Amino acid sequence: MKVQLTIDNEALDAADGATFERRDPVSDALATTAAAASVADAQRAAESAQHAFRTWSVTGPTERRKILLAAADRLEAKVETIGAAMAAEIGASGLWSGFNVFAAAGLIREAAALTTQIQGETIPTDKPGALSMTVRQPAGVVLSIVPWNGPIILAARAIAYPIACGNSVIFRASELSPKTHALVAEAFHEAGLPAGVLNFLTNAPEDSPAIIDTLVSHPAVRRINFTGSTRVGRIIAEKAAHHLKRCLLELGGKAPFVVLDDANLDDAVRAAIFGSYLYQGQICMSTERFVVDERIADAFVERFAAEAVKLTSGDPKIDPSCVVGPMIAAESGRRINAMIDDAEGKGAKIVAGGRANGAVMPATIVDHVKPGMTIYDEETFGPVTTVVRVSGVEEAVRVANDTEYGLAAAVFGQDVIRALDVARRIDAGHVHVNGATVQNEPQAPYGGMKASGYGRFDGRAVIDEFTELKWITIEPAGQLYPI
Repeated sequence: MKVQLTIDNEALDAADGATFERRDPVSDALATTAAAASVADAQRAAESAQHAFRTWSVTGPTERRKILLAAADRLEAKVETIGAAMAAEIGASGLWSGFNVFAAAGLIREAAALTTQIQGETIPTDKPGALSMTVRQPAGVVLSIVPWNGPIILAARAIAYPIACGNSVIFRASELSPKTHALVAEAFHEAGLPAGVLNFLTNAPEDSPAIIDTLVSHPAVRRINFTGSTRVGRIIAEKAAHHLKRCLLELGGKAPFVVLDDANLDDAVRAAIFGSYLYQGQICMSTERFVVDERIADAFVERFAAEAVKLTSGDPKIDPSCVVGPMIAAESGRRINAMIDDAEGKGAKIVAGGRANGAVMPATIVDHVKPGMTIYDEETFGPVTTVVRVSGVEEAVRVANDTEYGLAAAVFGQDVIRALDVARRIDAGHVHVNGATVQNEPQAPYGGMKASGYGRFDGRAVIDEFTELKWITIEPAGQLYPI
């Protein structure tokens, strides 16, 4: 598969002809050859987006909505092509690729509906005869940077919402999923976006710092949205702060799943399996910590382990029925194995699964995890989860919050009032009572607290992220002033 840049709606090689390769995470076979954008390419993309903003920013909501609805249709039509690209580049199963495509199409349609909801308000004023009001205006060029793990959903929201608000977008694809991301951009271009409203860049991993520096510092870029690791998010935020540019950051997670002593264990286990092992646990809101009341911990772990061992692991390109596919790289397996070694050496027990073999790992549960173990604090981002046993509600809340992250959480308990109280006390951007940690609906605000970032995608919250709020007054003639 070959990927080119797209600037001014024209498919281009990098200015210097450079390319880079993405290889299959299991077989190491060549998956994609992509253009390796240079600093000159990045500057050209920013200038193109700046020029396009002048006309797109005054395009009416009906035209924007029409193009976004067409983009959703075009994306759905590419489901098979996208599935093949995701399988080759990131080891995704048909379940995960299909979920990505159809959820992203729904998100784009939700963005289309927002085009007529970008509204100001009138404000009471003490000046007789004056009109005081606010308006929301497009912010400018938006730099969107997204990762490989939920490539269609994350790309769609990073493109559709800014465009719905009247901005132009520079979409910098992940080095690990360049073809997959190119197909998303292609759907928007096929829908009829004018030249320069969406420019698409890919770059070699070693060129990322220079490309990002160029784009963040460019005067035309007024907003940056980044989804990815907390480590890189801090770097992006620091660069943006230097230029006084606003960021929307959706970063890492260590999602807790609290199981209270009155939880329905069958319901909890079903949500546990889904939240822990969908796409090999490589989702920022995957369940990484089960905080379980000690009175029901043995029963919960027994049922959870019995279901986890039923999940087959392997390569979905070879065995489409396997549930747990490969991780993004063999290095992920080595990193997680070191965490498991550390945990076992300090008293934890593996109750399902086991260690990774390269990029492939079975669904794994590590019980009796405690503070001081690496796996207690650090994000695993793989098909392994942990169980921390606690005594009572107060300890459950304390342990659930005993993390630098704050993205997703879940609470299971049949006393809904008590469960809701626990949910309110957990420091996370979204908490689900008797539901899985992995949840997203385009009409609901999505984002994190603490080291999981700031700002919100989805729902009406994105209007604030991608517009400027301006105060305007219209005042009568003949006013008198004190000086």
